Amino acid sequence: MALTTDFVDIAPAGQRAEPGQDYSRYRIVPARHPGRLAGTIFAAIVIVAVLYSTFTNPRWGWGVFAEWFFAEPVLVGLGRTLLLTVLAAISGSILGTGLALARVSRSPLLSGLSWGYIWLLRSIPIIVLLLILNNLGYLYETVTIGIPFTDTVFINYPTVQLLTPFAAAFLGLTLNQSAFFAEIVRGGILSVDNGQHEAAAALGLPRRRQAFRIVLPQAMRSILPTSFNELIGLAKSTSMVYVLALPELFYTVQVIYRRNLEVIPLLMVATVWYLVIMTVLSIAQHYIERYFSKGAVRNPKPLPFQAFFAGLRRPLAAVAPLPGDSARTHGFRDATAFRSGGAVRIHGVSKSFGSLKVLDTIELNLPAGSVTAILGPSGSGKSTLLRTINHLERADEGFISVDGALVGYAQKGDTLYELKEKDILKSRADIGMVFQNFNLFPHLTVLENLIEAPIQVRGEKREQAIRLAQDLLARVGLSDKIYAYPRQLSGGQQQRVAIARALALRPKVLLFDEPTSALDPELVGEVLDVIKDLARTGTTLVIVTHEIGFAREVADTVVFMEGGRVVEIGTPARIFNEAEHPRTREFLAKVL
Repeated sequence: MALTTDFVDIAPAGQRAEPGQDYSRYRIVPARHPGRLAGTIFAAIVIVAVLYSTFTNPRWGWGVFAEWFFAEPVLVGLGRTLLLTVLAAISGSILGTGLALARVSRSPLLSGLSWGYIWLLRSIPIIVLLLILNNLGYLYETVTIGIPFTDTVFINYPTVQLLTPFAAAFLGLTLNQSAFFAEIVRGGILSVDNGQHEAAAALGLPRRRQAFRIVLPQAMRSILPTSFNELIGLAKSTSMVYVLALPELFYTVQVIYRRNLEVIPLLMVATVWYLVIMTVLSIAQHYIERYFSKGAVRNPKPLPFQAFFAGLRRPLAAVAPLPGDSARTHGFRDATAFRSGGAVRIHGVSKSFGSLKVLDTIELNLPAGSVTAILGPSGSGKSTLLRTINHLERADEGFISVDGALVGYAQKGDTLYELKEKDILKSRADIGMVFQNFNLFPHLTVLENLIEAPIQVRGEKREQAIRLAQDLLARVGLSDKIYAYPRQLSGGQQQRVAIARALALRPKVLLFDEPTSALDPELVGEVLDVIKDLARTGTTLVIVTHEIGFAREVADTVVFMEGGRVVEIGTPARIFNEAEHPRTREFLAKVL
């Protein structure tokens, strides 16, 4: 039976169509939606009724409204409202971001202090906070800066003169805003997939760079809608400063209508100005959200002037052909662009998660330039072992070294000093990692994914990093995807970009954590082909995989694990054909 896409000959139910009948002359009657029509009519009636009532009722006092809308006192009050909103929004956002980062800090005291601040400030009503700050001079008559417990004083200033009504309003709004904004930012940080944190750490990016380049830009998609609600609330909360007799917009309108008794027209003046402010903020929110949604959708709508700025972008220079090639080819046939592999020594490594022991006294020696495939059932500790090699997981016992240098420790004589996080991050540049779920940074283009770590960790110049990125993308067959976002790529393409990103640091050791398990079967081959080519470069590869045929073809050493232990180790020929341990034979019998 054959299917056809020719629907010209399909006749309506109960009728028979003549072969080749042309329907182009028929009149088309759109489907009717009486419920939708009734709703539209109802909405139109409500809108017309409200507008008619508003503009024909003389008690609204539109003449008085027009008289005062652009009056100088109103504009001065409006300017003060905008100034307070902008200053408190900026300072509150900065302080709130700092508080959020402190809340997720590993320091329990710092995290607790941040939590206490947020708890206190969210508990106090804004109007009470403003009144407390306005009367702070009663509690502390002067602000004194000097050397504690001595008579040395550098500054001694009366609190009342320092904390003016405007300063009290600014400080109160800032403190209140920062407490709420901190929780918004923390929620955004927690919404970022943990794989993004691990990928940034595996590349060796400094903690500050991880936060502000990788985590916070992705968190902004969650932060922005709620934070703009808070910002709009802040603009309206400025009306609370009337308790300080500070003539912002609402207080100014109050003073005027108490004199001329035109309450409704003056309240409408304030209302319309607040509507203008909210409209501007809503428009800004729309475009800022679109900016931070980069990479979130496959076909994003272009931002205003995006095409113009794209036209100004300087095109990348072409990469020179590989030595000995008349034309550009893919693959890793020449190893000149990569560092020689490093020997990996795993000595007595154990790791537990609570009462569960996932690694039990692991001993392995992986020669420089070797390709090691680690096999075993799920839960055998394969991925955990891989993560201890680059110190994403800290071993409870034992040590790991790469080319004789201990991972996570510095040796001085007979003493080992545990490295700080910043030093561990630097050492990870020599131990690249390719994750099961790719963990590309979705808000960065393919090019930006590749050049981020070489610039920030290796200190390479941008031009040099871009040239290497172009070369690596050519090798994995993705030169045409250099400006694409990860979401615009297939799974196989994303994994090839992830391999190129890891190679951009020129590591001595490259770890693969089940690099094909998240791919459709038809995409597995393209990733395995890249790894096969890479195996010829001399870089030390350690691959956790379930692809038995691939391990047989590429690896020179096969490790079988179960229950956190190395059960058997040997060449592919011996393990797959003459395995000694019965558990190894049992496992292979099920998967071969």
